[in-house]
Amino acid sequence: QAQLVESGGGLVQAGGSLTLSCAASGRYESVNVIAWYRQPPGKEREWLGASTSDGGATYADSVKGRFTISRDSAVNTVYLQMSSLKPEDTGVYYCKIAGSNVWGQGTQVTVSS
Repeated sequence: QAQLVESGGGLVQAGGSLTLSCAASGRYESVNVIAWYRQPPGKEREWLGASTSDGGATYADSVKGRFTISRDSAVNTVYLQMSSLKPEDTGVYYCKIAGSNVWGQGTQVTVSS
């Protein structure tokens, strides 16, 4: 079983930046597609984007141009770089191995106005 651990969350002012990390271990393979999700307070979890093994990434329209997903296969880590943050970006951010039920524990991001 693979394990994912997110880190890097915190409190940031609107307009600021934050980078989250998703570190994989266990029965993880570098070809796995890693997706990022977030769950705003009182709302459903939403897909933000995904990193593919060839270094590419796809994004939801709501974050395109502000968020960047990258990966460092040498350390089995996928990153979510967030910029121009807005209060509506507040929520718990999760990473997940696509096509599986393997989720990280989540990391809280709070954007103050």
